[in-house]
Amino acid sequence: MITGYTTIGAAVEAEIEDRRSRFICRLAPVTDEDAARSVITAVRAEHWDARHHCTAFVLGPDRSTRRSNDDGEPAGTAGAPMLQTLEGADITDVVAVVTRYFGGTLLGSGGLIRAYGSATRAAIDRATLRHFTIGELLEITADHATAPRLDNDLRERGVEILGIEYGARVTLRIAVSAGELDPVRSAIATVSHGDAVVRSIGTAWRPD
Repeated sequence: MITGYTTIGAAVEAEIEDRRSRFICRLAPVTDEDAARSVITAVRAEHWDARHHCTAFVLGPDRSTRRSNDDGEPAGTAGAPMLQTLEGADITDVVAVVTRYFGGTLLGSGGLIRAYGSATRAAIDRATLRHFTIGELLEITADHATAPRLDNDLRERGVEILGIEYGARVTLRIAVSAGELDPVRSAIATVSHGDAVVRSIGTAWRPD
């Protein structure tokens, strides 16, 4: 079972040069193929005068979706090393687009593989990484006197309050990382003197 994954926090760009050919890598966080292709389309429009826009992306906590494209470079010399670099960095939900401005000198297959991989690596090195772990969604039911104390205690602990509903009793919905689940349950019992009822209502990916 996948319990965590790493992605990037925001889009970054890096450039390398090899024998006057420029390789510009745009690295962006995405959550599905449509978003990845939108980034690719935007980079193509921005660098409309470039010869190649080679791409690779990895999607899903389990990295089940992997795509790459050489965009006219010799087969296996661009998209594949880019994809291997993303996989080697152990990141997902990310798309890389390397734009090449040809410098007039042929680099050969080995040179292209190194250049496209290096441009992708340079962008990864500039990125801020974000780690997500599987978390628990909890529903807490308490009386009106106890609910404000629970609310304050949970917020002080950094627990995300997803919603509060008022009726005969108060219902709070919260998201808790797996590592905090037992301490939070214990705190709820202590603050409510055992009155609050807690039940799991699902799971969700939560940032560390």
